[in-house]
Amino acid sequence: MIYADNAATTYFKPEKTIAAVCEYLKHPGNPGRGNNHMAMDAARMVLDTRIKLADLFDCDFDHVVFTSGVTESLNTVIQGLFGPQDHIITTYMEHNSVLRPLYRLGCRLSVCGGSTEEIKKHIRSDTKAVIINHVSNVTGEINDIEGIGKFCRQNGLLSVADTAQSAGVLPVSLKESELDVICFTGHKGLLAMQGIGGICLGEDIDIRPLKVGGSGFASFDTEHPKQYPSALEAGTLNVPGIVSLNRSLDFLKECGIENILRHEQLLAEEFCRILSSFDGVKVYREKEKEYTGIVSLNVEGMDAAAVSDILSREYGIETRAGAHCAPLIHEHYGTESTVRFSFGINNRKEDIRECSEALKEIIKIRGHEA
Repeated sequence: MIYADNAATTYFKPEKTIAAVCEYLKHPGNPGRGNNHMAMDAARMVLDTRIKLADLFDCDFDHVVFTSGVTESLNTVIQGLFGPQDHIITTYMEHNSVLRPLYRLGCRLSVCGGSTEEIKKHIRSDTKAVIINHVSNVTGEINDIEGIGKFCRQNGLLSVADTAQSAGVLPVSLKESELDVICFTGHKGLLAMQGIGGICLGEDIDIRPLKVGGSGFASFDTEHPKQYPSALEAGTLNVPGIVSLNRSLDFLKECGIENILRHEQLLAEEFCRILSSFDGVKVYREKEKEYTGIVSLNVEGMDAAAVSDILSREYGIETRAGAHCAPLIHEHYGTESTVRFSFGINNRKEDIRECSEALKEIIKIRGHEA
């Protein structure tokens, strides 16, 4: 099998990550819910993971909040900061995890490209924030969140970055970029398990909790605690998920995310170079922009789902077809779906050759059938 669906979830998980989760499940302590040694060990591990994430995202460790993933993170932030009276600038590259909460709130929206210059054109007197993904989950296009964060700070706007496709692959610094909020997930570039993610908050950001309940302390108070991270962490944490993040962060530090990025980019660039000689293949990339290891394409005259199905059934190549929960970028490119190859740390140059050969054969068969 050639796994080229890392944008959905990474196939490779470090052995130490897997072992640590299995070991925790033998001694499943609940942090903040007891003074027994298992609960205390779990609490220390959770704190250690916050510190590691704070180091990765360059923020204060007590402003690292755990969630079930980037969807919950974005819902918490959007519904906790904004209302229908607010004007929000976002991009056509956004995932439905951004768009649907905004639609649900009834915010006044302006949708544009992902550059600072594009964003400038849409600022109004009632503009409150810019919400943008760091990397498009459809094309892999990298947006300049550092420049946008600084621009927002200079203009009194809040800035929220969705790093679902960049955390663990690209450097992300909350303080250097002057971003207000970073939302992340664990099961993609961070190489952890599904069901864990989080929010990194800058100073003076006051978010209404999406949910309230048990906090492990101040149980007689009628209101949920207001201090971070407890303010946004009602209920029992996903401790196995946090354990997986803890160990995967160690692995990423040893590898160096800059090395992972270059590896994935080289694979994608080689794939696109080969595809450029194929007739009837449309690749959704623009020469002047920078991309990660994601490549979306269509084969002329063929449904994207059919291409992806053939790749899987006949060649053992796992991709994803569809709109990828990002409708506006498909409208931008005039398509309803694409075949997405997303290369990761687990892929090698041999995979690129086999993917290319498979597509060549599919195109040849399509030509005979036509």
